[in-house]
Amino acid sequence: MGLCHSYPSAKKTDSKTLQPSDNRNEKLGINNNNQEKHPYLQQQYACQRIMYADMYTLTALPPGVDKAEWLASNTVAFFKHINLFSSALSEFCTPSTCPTACGPGNTVYFWTDDHGRKLKCSAPLYFDYAMSYIQELLTDEDVFPTKAGAVFPTGFVFLVQKVFLLLFRTLAHIYWSHYSETLALGLHPHLNTLFAHLTLFCRQHALLEPEDTEPLQDLITALARQG
Repeated sequence: MGLCHSYPSAKKTDSKTLQPSDNRNEKLGINNNNQEKHPYLQQQYACQRIMYADMYTLTALPPGVDKAEWLASNTVAFFKHINLFSSALSEFCTPSTCPTACGPGNTVYFWTDDHGRKLKCSAPLYFDYAMSYIQELLTDEDVFPTKAGAVFPTGFVFLVQKVFLLLFRTLAHIYWSHYSETLALGLHPHLNTLFAHLTLFCRQHALLEPEDTEPLQDLITALARQG
């Protein structure tokens, strides 16, 4: 899945917002959890959720509902929940503790500016860019229309894919770099529930490529075993 600065017919004007790079697998991180057995994979933690509802029912397109409307409403909901969750850990994610934005396997996330330059940022700066970018999309009536009868733009699904890639990276960074703080605050059941819900939704609606989720495939498998 490629990532570009804008998509035809999706925006009236070029955005000045920095864009996520599609270079997903460069392994240059320095602020990583290098334990052989990651704590988030341990049964005592992986089994914990805040709810045990049927995730398939929660994520499947309901009969009679327009798919674009379903994607839009869920995109907004996931953004609100993940933005709130990451904010709870913001005091632990600083330029000094997280000088690079990274995820499992030492994967470094780069940002691309309007001139096509890849930027290696601290984690708080990268995710500030990410949340600002998503917020801009969600409040743009040309991309996420809220009026009855409005038509979603050409390339809407492509933009939703970009949003979910950024949301996935946000949770991946938390699992990789801030899981100990998540445990200390007793937030791991919330994190597991959010992550399991998001990854299943993305799988059902083809929003992420296998290469995007591969760094946390072991966790996806572990959570799936819990039902």
